[in-house]
Amino acid sequence: MTRAAPAIEPLLDDAGLDALVALLRGRRIAVLTGAGCSTESGIPDYRGAGTRARARSPIQYRAFLSDHAARQRYWARALVGWRRFANKLPNPAHHALAALGRAGKLSGLVTQNVDRLHQAAGSDGVVELHGAIAEVVCLGCRDVSSRADFQARLEESNPTFAQLSAPMAPDADADLEVATQAFEVPACARCGGVIKPHVVFFGESVPKERVEAAWQIVHRGEVLLVIGSSLAVYSGYRFVRGAKERAQPVAILNLGTSRGDPHATVRVAAKAGELLPALVERLV
Repeated sequence: MTRAAPAIEPLLDDAGLDALVALLRGRRIAVLTGAGCSTESGIPDYRGAGTRARARSPIQYRAFLSDHAARQRYWARALVGWRRFANKLPNPAHHALAALGRAGKLSGLVTQNVDRLHQAAGSDGVVELHGAIAEVVCLGCRDVSSRADFQARLEESNPTFAQLSAPMAPDADADLEVATQAFEVPACARCGGVIKPHVVFFGESVPKERVEAAWQIVHRGEVLLVIGSSLAVYSGYRFVRGAKERAQPVAILNLGTSRGDPHATVRVAAKAGELLPALVERLV
């Protein structure tokens, strides 16, 4: 029977930065990012500080497929949430990771986020494990198109909802508390099929080719750096387990506790937007 690794106490301030530098310097870094990398851009997360007060259950893939009323609720909330989400900008954490990439320090970057802020900051070849909210896909003909264009169709079909506002929620959602039975969801302009955001919903599997591309990045790296993720979802946690199995060091930068903490060589509790720019100064 394998004994569980002891929990690693977070390192703070200069001690945390020094420990990260010592682990990462001279090694190719595979990066895995989660929602905590984007919260400093004003995008809410599901499990971070303050989440409990607004906790709710995200839509499940099966419900979206089978329940028209669930799709109405989803798109009504998304119509309101998109306007604020689409204006979010990369924060210093995104820019720092782009700088590490330009300096040749990374084997690649895998993100669980759907906001494309890494690309906006200048990172190349990002593997979007859970897809991108900037796109929609037809479940009939599989045509992929712009979320911004679909937003225009949503607003044209639902002018009353287009005037509403509500607190922002994760993944371009909004905490909209109104009846949605009259909400009209436009169909695919090509085939009349159901339109879905081009992201992986809860209960949906990550496409095999994305998982394989992410593994390639992890395997090319000599150390895995996890940023802003609780790793509660297996789609991200698998890479920490895989790194540990092949004796690849793991560093975790996250404000809260993480499922991967027992596997971490270094564990740092700090804001990504504050620590990563300082890390760049030491490594580049």
